Amino acid sequence: MPRRYAPGVFLCVGLLGLAGPSRAQVTLGPVTVGAGLQTDFVSTLPDGSSTTDQFQLDHARIYISGPVVKDISFMFNTEYDGVTNKIGVLDAVAQVSVVPELNVWAGRFLPPSDRANLYGPFYSNEWAVFTDGIQDGYPGVFQGRDNGVVYWGDFAKKIKVSVGAFDGGTATGNSKVLGAARVQIDFWDKEDGYYLNGTYYGDKNLLAIGGATQYQDGHTASSVDFLMERKLKSNGGVVSIESEYADYNRLGGYDPNYAKSQGAYILGAYLFPKVVGIGKFQIMAKYAKAEFTHGADPNYDQKTTEVDFNYIIKQFKARIMSFCKDTRFNGEKPNFWQAGIGLQVQI
Repeated sequence: MPRRYAPGVFLCVGLLGLAGPSRAQVTLGPVTVGAGLQTDFVSTLPDGSSTTDQFQLDHARIYISGPVVKDISFMFNTEYDGVTNKIGVLDAVAQVSVVPELNVWAGRFLPPSDRANLYGPFYSNEWAVFTDGIQDGYPGVFQGRDNGVVYWGDFAKKIKVSVGAFDGGTATGNSKVLGAARVQIDFWDKEDGYYLNGTYYGDKNLLAIGGATQYQDGHTASSVDFLMERKLKSNGGVVSIESEYADYNRLGGYDPNYAKSQGAYILGAYLFPKVVGIGKFQIMAKYAKAEFTHGADPNYDQKTTEVDFNYIIKQFKARIMSFCKDTRFNGEKPNFWQAGIGLQVQI
């Protein structure tokens, strides 16, 4: 019997060898896995009330990305929501990248908007980000994200353009499509990619101006942002200046009781060049003013002053950040003062 069936066995083995690897044996390429954590201690003192002390887990994320085939890749990120104590889908994106001028993303991700939304809490220059009534007031499903599709491209290493259409129902409750667009000009070094940073800690010399707008059913949200960052030749210190003006006209905004809001902020930071221990010290100051109008109650203003003292160990992978923040309203809400210290790590 072995002799009788041997020729057939050898023939089958040979055909399997010629057929190439099975689906389980196909190599898809390197897959990148990472994680990020932000946790802090915050003390809050409202006017006319007692102090509240909290240890908080602000953010905990898992990042997964990798290629699918040539020019197509996939990104999937999760986020722990400290408010709901649940884990949600942060990004889930199919990414088509043919050349720098031609990129298409589809799924859930950050729509074209202001720089602050495109860098998020892990890549900002401050700790108490998104608390000034101005930054990232654009509508979204979760952590500024929305479901949709976008085209974006880098041109002549100086101009970045993005245009997209997104699901209005999940972001605003209005089922009509939400359109979004952004244009950015880099006068010095270029910024690669779609997502941005609030600082590069001296790795780039930046002079960038960006403008963004979103439109849905006659309502708009628009902003203009600016970032200048320079590594000083004299001593190696890094100077950063960031600013933004935003206008939320019946779309987005921080207070749903008011149809319109507008405001601006300016932020300045200095990273000392000397290494102390395993890191460098940084100081930062920020002032913001926002106006809320067209609501059921009287109009009001919000003024926010923040000072940070940070210890940068390995840029965004490891940093310890302390802050003091004073938030004042003109009578409609109670003023409050906060101080805290936070830890960020990423792998």
